[in-house]
Amino acid sequence: MSETTITKSKPVNSQLDSLLPIAAWLLVALVLVLAFTSWAQSLDWHIFGVSTYQLFPIFGLIAYSTMWTHYVISALRRGLGVRREALTNYYRVTSYVVLVSIVLHPGLLVWQLSRDGFGLPPASYLRYVGPSLHVAVLIGSASFIIFLAYEFRRIFRRRSWWRYLEWATDIAMVGIFYHGLVLGTQTHGGWFRVVWYFYGFTLFDILLYKHLVPIQEKRNISNHVTKLK
Repeated sequence: MSETTITKSKPVNSQLDSLLPIAAWLLVALVLVLAFTSWAQSLDWHIFGVSTYQLFPIFGLIAYSTMWTHYVISALRRGLGVRREALTNYYRVTSYVVLVSIVLHPGLLVWQLSRDGFGLPPASYLRYVGPSLHVAVLIGSASFIIFLAYEFRRIFRRRSWWRYLEWATDIAMVGIFYHGLVLGTQTHGGWFRVVWYFYGFTLFDILLYKHLVPIQEKRNISNHVTKLK
């Protein structure tokens, strides 16, 4: 996913223009290694010849982990005053990784469930898990639709209503955190559950900063103008 606006940018720092992209690529590499390691460990490293049911989770881990780096790097870019153009390659490549992954994650599951006689979603999803997990499944499905809609940003991002979809995307990120925490095999325990919580807590902090700081800035400006009158 592409960068979203967080707050007013600081003066551009040309040295950081070259350093932040390196940090971004290193962060992506780290989260992908963590995702792959967790997935492979859950299979006792028998990663060849796995079933579709065993394969599809890795794409969910890849998609969410990569999107999480978008939020982190976006926050750092704004805070450090780095030009967005310095991260063009990072955003372009990782956005394709996210798009492919968010399609394959549910796509492989839908295909296998259909082959096994469960039908099509959402009914097939609900048959695949127990009743207590239906909410998590539906949240994941709604988030998937929102993420796909966001891919039309190049066409509609200048429309006045587009900011509502950006807010929906932020909500979807929180929804997928819950979805993965409840349904994910890799997040049920062990070291990766700690990593997943770290993703969630840092995302929450970034979203608070993104949505609350501009509101506070507007209030401060308004109060200042009122005092001047």
